[in-house]
Amino acid sequence: MVQVTYAARLGTFSGTMLVVGGIIGAGIFLSPAVVAQRVGSAPLTLGAWGMGAVIAIIGGFVYAELGARRPQAGGTYVYLRDAFGTLPAFLYGWALFLIMATGAIAAVAMTGANYLAELLALGPEAGRPMAIGLIVVLTVLNVLGVRIGATTGNVLTVLKLAAIALLVFAALVLSPQHSLPPVAAAVPLAPPAGLGQTVVAMGAALVPVLFSFGGWQQTNAVAEELVNPQRTLPRALIFGVLIVAVTYLLVNVAYLRALGLEGLATSRAPAAETMFVFLGPFGRTLITFGIVTSTVGFLGMVILMSARVYQAMAADGLFFRRMAALHPRTRTPVAALVAQGVVALLLLLTGTYAQLLDYVVFADWIFFGSTAASLFVLRARDDARGVTSPVRSPLHPVGTVLFVAAAVYVVIGSIQSNPVNAARGAGLLLLGLPVYAYWNARRRREGST
Repeated sequence: MVQVTYAARLGTFSGTMLVVGGIIGAGIFLSPAVVAQRVGSAPLTLGAWGMGAVIAIIGGFVYAELGARRPQAGGTYVYLRDAFGTLPAFLYGWALFLIMATGAIAAVAMTGANYLAELLALGPEAGRPMAIGLIVVLTVLNVLGVRIGATTGNVLTVLKLAAIALLVFAALVLSPQHSLPPVAAAVPLAPPAGLGQTVVAMGAALVPVLFSFGGWQQTNAVAEELVNPQRTLPRALIFGVLIVAVTYLLVNVAYLRALGLEGLATSRAPAAETMFVFLGPFGRTLITFGIVTSTVGFLGMVILMSARVYQAMAADGLFFRRMAALHPRTRTPVAALVAQGVVALLLLLTGTYAQLLDYVVFADWIFFGSTAASLFVLRARDDARGVTSPVRSPLHPVGTVLFVAAAVYVVIGSIQSNPVNAARGAGLLLLGLPVYAYWNARRRREGST
């Protein structure tokens, strides 16, 4: 995790904007189609996004306290290591490399490429080659030491938020002006019959929903930079997640109003098609440009940030040694960047967007649940030593238990929606066991010499 340092202390408003900017990414521009497919009705579609918001709020409280108790760089890796030892911490980094970060890069690249193909009036077959190009180009730029600066990142965030604001405004204020050609539903869209089927369908739908809500768990990186973090951080998390929740619900209302359930479920670019309905070709072009710009900026940051995590793990002796090395001129972890790019490309070539979401969220939520459980251990240990935390989750222990239960629910939903991908993910996690045993033994031998 990259530790961000600000020249001045941040209040509630600035903290809230950090939360909002860290959550809203590419998922909301494509995930709603997957959600609509999996639940088959408009009320359940909106309900899935509402459930995601509640889970994110609880998780925000949990991670706020963890960040205050262990403010070191590394985040989840540090919490798992301090609570449960180096094995689960290593498996987290291993999964980040083989599943979570690389799968997210592949999924976001597909999103950006689909919208770029839409912007350039290319056919659907152009999406995957363009996604490959995005990953390769951004990886090379990071290898060369080119970074997206703070100013550029702010501009891209503003463009992203402006595009969403325009879409929501059009849906709430304007009347539809254009029609899209009718499409045949590619998947059955009947709502699940009975409570049991509804529970299963909602679990599967939460996979793309929580992928889109991803980012709230990283806000703890700036806990030390907030004015009066005991009050400011929880407020920023709650206000930020609520703003995102309302935004996501309004965006989905806009999609449903413009496209209908069937149109949303079969859309490759729901935001662009929604803006076309309300504002015509100009609206489609405007929001597509904003989404592509946002996606490119997001990808560049994820590629660099994740590679630095592998570098830190390698420096600890728990990952490939070459990944700890920095290029003498550019000072970038070349081996880590290249290896990450290769894995992301392999995932891109072997999975669709929905499959990539299942792949990422399956592993993500195993570790989200484990990390939340670490709060029980770390709080008890700190309390026994008389160590106080400036931030304490007001919902603990009930909220933490509910969050862990939600994590289990999402993992089960991911398994049910795509058992093959879940099996692959589990296999890759298990593959980390002998790898850990080797590196840990070698680290001990080197430490004893």
